[in-house]
Amino acid sequence: QVQLVESGGGLVQAGGSLSLSCAASGTISSINAMGWYRRTPGKQRELVAIMTNSANTNYADSVKDRFTISRDSAKSTVSLQMNTLKPEDTAVYYCYARRRLYQIDYDIWGQGTQVTVSS
Repeated sequence: QVQLVESGGGLVQAGGSLSLSCAASGTISSINAMGWYRRTPGKQRELVAIMTNSANTNYADSVKDRFTISRDSAKSTVSLQMNTLKPEDTAVYYCYARRRLYQIDYDIWGQGTQVTVSS
């Protein structure tokens, strides 16, 4: 089992910065990628950023050059530094981990944390 606990988020004015962090516990050796998704009301959850164990990253076009994803050396924590925030970044942000068992990938989700950017 893998559990994800998020921290960070909150309210910030447009142009400001926020940082999110997520700690994984349990069988973290089975995790091969961690990242962040977000969802706004009426929309599907979308990828924000993800990093594999080999440090390959993928960002949504809308956050490139503003957000930075990082993981600690133990690969049990993933962080998201969000700069130059815009009102359209307002969403519930979910920590994500991809767990591989017997060549099958499983999606693990955190409980979500609210990020609100005021104009």
